[in-house]
Amino acid sequence: MSTAPFIDRLRRGLDATGKADFIAPLLLRFFLAPIFITAGLTKLLAFESTVGWFGNPDWGLGLPLPWLMAVLATATELVGGCLLLFGLGTRLIAIPLMATMLVAAFAVHWQNGWFAIAPSDPSTSMARPLAAIGIPAAEQSLENSEAVGERLSAARQLLREHGNYSWLTGKGNIVILNNGIEFAATYFIMLLSLFFTGGGRYCSADYWIGRRWLNNRD
Repeated sequence: MSTAPFIDRLRRGLDATGKADFIAPLLLRFFLAPIFITAGLTKLLAFESTVGWFGNPDWGLGLPLPWLMAVLATATELVGGCLLLFGLGTRLIAIPLMATMLVAAFAVHWQNGWFAIAPSDPSTSMARPLAAIGIPAAEQSLENSEAVGERLSAARQLLREHGNYSWLTGKGNIVILNNGIEFAATYFIMLLSLFFTGGGRYCSADYWIGRRWLNNRD
């Protein structure tokens, strides 16, 4: 029995889902917008501290022209988040937002490796298969996971003996923040997708502005 009819029906069925292709960029925008708006507002409300962090070489980034860098980063995140929310200039604003994520990844988080939250169990770490083929950074990650697990166990024991452990963990488990590039890389990939797809049909200002402009041309 030929599988060609089945494959053809499957292809046509998958092609039919293209009518809903606006959902993915819409959800990406709604996911990213509050993240960047919050990041921009945080920098704006503590702007002097932000400038100091950008410029100080001892406990900050040590970047030149820290005031200008702080203004650019704050404006990019705050304005960019608002534009993503409404789907206005989506492909254009994705470019400086991606640049911001690259700066964050390489200037802030790179030395901390990949993970945002340090894994505490080497047996379930995504670094294990990479360590198996001899990648040094993955082997270091597994060693770090063992150390993280020991420290978390010690912290939990101290809190159980000397604190109200159920209250302290009532809003979530205790973790060790690794502050790696995981989030910056994830946001960069999502922005890259929006750069190629745009804000999406129907639910973005770009779509309706584009339609109006094309109608006026006709």
